Amino acid sequence: MKYQGKSGKKETGGKLIPHRKKKKFELGSEPTATLIGAVRKKEARGLGGNMKIKAFACDFANVTDRKTGISKKVKIETVVENRANPYFVRRNIITKGAIIRTELGNARVTSRPGQEGVVSAVLLTQ
Repeated sequence: MKYQGKSGKKETGGKLIPHRKKKKFELGSEPTATLIGAVRKKEARGLGGNMKIKAFACDFANVTDRKTGISKKVKIETVVENRANPYFVRRNIITKGAIIRTELGNARVTSRPGQEGVVSAVLLTQ
């Protein structure tokens, strides 16, 4: 698990004396690196009993053409660019904002596959 609370250090580097222990609501999960491949998903409980569908691998994306307004389910070929981390391109990791190459052309991912369980994208104009 990942702790998302305050650090144990001050801005100057000094030690912070904690006034309480770590709380359950400050825990997070490890980031989900969604890859290109056969579909692998898992349900996880979120805060308030909500369910998150984590996508570990996806091979299709719902791509929308903004000019016509038509959406199609197309095969993902590769990751072209990812501003979140340039090394994600090498490993073909899909995150929100990543540019993927599909059968229709390049598309920008608009969903969060690691938290929504689906890859949605909009077609980029050439």
